Amino acid sequence: MNGNGQGAEHVDRPKRTDARRNKETLLDAAAAVFVMSGVEAPVRDIAAKAGVGMGTIYRHFPTRADLIIAVYRHQVEACAEAGPALLATSATPHAALEQWINLFVDFLVTKHGLASVLQSDNAGFETLHSYFLDRLVPVCTQLLDAAAASGEIRSDLEAYALMRGVGNLCIGADNDPRYDARPLVGLLVAGLRRPH
Repeated sequence: MNGNGQGAEHVDRPKRTDARRNKETLLDAAAAVFVMSGVEAPVRDIAAKAGVGMGTIYRHFPTRADLIIAVYRHQVEACAEAGPALLATSATPHAALEQWINLFVDFLVTKHGLASVLQSDNAGFETLHSYFLDRLVPVCTQLLDAAAASGEIRSDLEAYALMRGVGNLCIGADNDPRYDARPLVGLLVAGLRRPH
């Protein structure tokens, strides 16, 4: 090892990658358990789904609020990162927009389970809504701009208004088994198309 510590840094990098991957696995497991059982689900259920011990969860997330905030941020990041990826791989910008809106609906339907917790007094929750808008409105704007530039949709739509409309269609979808927001959201997205 040379005197500037590069050797130690080289050894740490794979550990950091593994730790990040383990944390993501844990957050995915927690999100899935929250969807099935609500945010008050026992930590042992999350540990079992993630394939880790309960101590691992508490080491990363000392309180349930820490875990809920981390799950929320993890889901926002996944939704944000999906936008550019879909734009790069979809047949058309409108197809990318449609797929991204479906992911957004999945996020909203699962997030509504967190809604009552997010209304609490915990200071950590206050910044989440701003974080959500800061990360996702630009992604939706990018998708709308690409679809408008390709001539597929009208160009006078704002991302915030579309996201708000989709969000309103999703209200109640988590506690009424007869209501599925997706067909209505599909109609909304289809209705964005420019008539030929």
